[in-house]
Parts: sequence; C-alpha cells; structure tokens
Amino acid sequence: MTLSVPKTLPTLLLTCYKNIFPEVRKQLAKWEAFSERIPNDELRVQAKASIGSKTFHCEGGAIYATLAEESWKDAIKFIVAYQTISDYLDNLCDRSTSMDPDDFRRLHDSMLHAISNDSISNDENYYELRDDQDDGGYLQSLVETCQSVVQSIPNYERIYPSIKRLAQLYIDLQVHKHVSLDERVPRLTTWFEKENEHDFILWNEFSAVTGSTIGIFSIVSYGLNGLNYSGQIMKAYFPYMQGLHILLDYYIDQQEDQEEGDLNFCHYYGDEHKTIERLKFFINGSRKSTRGLPDSAFHQLIVSGLVGLYLSDFKADELKSGEEYKKELLRHSGLSAKWIYLNGRAYRKWKKKKGLGE
Repeated sequence: MTLSVPKTLPTLLLTCYKNIFPEVRKQLAKWEAFSERIPNDELRVQAKASIGSKTFHCEGGAIYATLAEESWKDAIKFIVAYQTISDYLDNLCDRSTSMDPDDFRRLHDSMLHAISNDSISNDENYYELRDDQDDGGYLQSLVETCQSVVQSIPNYERIYPSIKRLAQLYIDLQVHKHVSLDERVPRLTTWFEKENEHDFILWNEFSAVTGSTIGIFSIVSYGLNGLNYSGQIMKAYFPYMQGLHILLDYYIDQQEDQEEGDLNFCHYYGDEHKTIERLKFFINGSRKSTRGLPDSAFHQLIVSGLVGLYLSDFKADELKSGEEYKKELLRHSGLSAKWIYLNGRAYRKWKKKKGLGE
C-alpha cells in the first residue's frame, strides 16, 4: 500500500487517523512490551514513562512518513524507534541523579549509532558511566531497528552528513542542558557562539532549534522514497521549523518545568508578550522558508499542525496567560491551525478515555 503526500487538511487528517496513528500505536505497543521486561527498576520505570507520557511525539513525527510514500511503514518504524530513544534518554537525564556530562554524551552515542551506515557492536554499553546498567537489550534493540531502516536507503551516504549534523547538535544540547543548574546557561551560550550561523536568533532559540528531530524524519522519509532533499530541508527546517517545533513544546511545558526545576527556553524571554512575538517570528519564518520546498503544501500544513497540535495539549490550559495568547497564536497561524487545534482536543479526549497515553 502506498500513501500519497497529503496536500490538504482533510487528506492529512484522514491519513493520520486511518493509517499513521494506528501504525504508530502498533510500533509503540511492541516497545512498551519490551520496556516492561527491563530488569533494572530505574531503567524500566523511565522507559515506560517515556512511552506513556510522550506518545504524541511519535504520532506527530510519524506524519513525515507520508513523504516515503510506498515505504511509509519503514519510515514509521524508524521514526518511532528514534523518537523513543530521544524521549527515553531525555527522561534518564532529566530525572536522573547523575549530573555527569560524560554520562549524558555516552548515553546519546546511541543516537549517532542509530543513524550510522556502519554496523555497531552488540556489546556497546551506553550505561557504562552510570549505576543503572541492565536494560535487557532495550536501547540496543532500538538502535538496531533504526539502523535496519537507514541502511536500506539507496545512496544513504549522500544524505547522511545532514542527518549526522542534526543529530550531533541534538546530542550537544542534551549534554549542555542537563548538567548542574549553574553550568547550563554558560555552557549553552558558549556553544551558541561557536555553532550558530544565524544572526537573527538568540542563544535560547538556537538551543530550541537543535532540540528537534523533525528535520531528520523529513530527510530520512524522503530518502526511503529515493529522494535527496537534504540541502533544502536543512535550509527550511534549520532554524525556522525546528525552532517553532521546540519553542511550542517549551511554551506549553512552562508550568510543568517550573514545578520540576527543569530548564525552559521560553523563560529567558522575560515576559509572555516577548515569547508570543518570537513564536510569531518563527511561524512567519516557517511559512516563508517552506514555500520553495518540494511538497510545499504538505510542509505548510505542518506549520499549522505544529501550532494547532501543541496548543491542543491540555498543559496549555494551565498557563497563566491561558486563552488570550492561545487565541492570538491560532489567529496568527490561520484557519488550518484552528481546525487542527479542535481536532487535537477531540483526539486527546478520545485517547484519554481509551487509556492510550498522552
């Protein structure tokens, strides 16, 4: 069965509900069952929690699988496994007693190995610098699943440099943002001055840009379809689309991060008005930068989808600014974002009723 790349909102929503989301749940059910067999208590708890509380990360990312058309199921297999690694390691670093940057980098070696064209030894120990060790092969299996997909891509070496660049920046971010509180901002600002190539974004925005996986998902999905659009995707998605993606994620997480003591990049804007203005800047930039892409109608829908999907999260209701700024962002993003918001609210309520995770 081949999926066509959606060009209209009704087609996108139908494809998601009929094909994408059921396949994502099928893949996640496999990893959830695996996570329940993890011998180490702490690793098992964090693996299960990362799936239960972050299902929508996989669902949202898997929309890019339509770019693979005939190979859409392979794309979902990769996207779900790679995003599950990301969410699992984020939990381990966020909720861990470790503050060791070497430990964080060693854990995230798995994300580089997952996109590698080379076979990785089965005896890799990504946990070697932490007390909790035995995951029963969980992380290694996720890595091997990702590898099995990318190594099937024709001429993978042509798109690999862009994927590796995005993955390396993502890993650097995870290391810098999870160290002790007093080290985080100095490390992130120094890193920003070294790596940033855009004079129109701030250090906290660069950090957000690097925290997204959607550029990787787009390039891999196109690659599975025999297409190399890595250069165009890099220009359009880095910084605008990836920045919009993660800034929205941090925007709705503000209350939760404050309670947990986690770093939140929206906090550094100083006030809500500046936050909204910068979110609008990234919305506008995403609209403009995706117009020249192949399948531009699809990528434009993703802009609306990011705004509608994140604002439909029930966590957005807890923000002090609440409805006023939510409505302002939806108005700025257009009618499609509003429809996706309404669909997202209904879908989240249905999932909650069915006990299908968040």
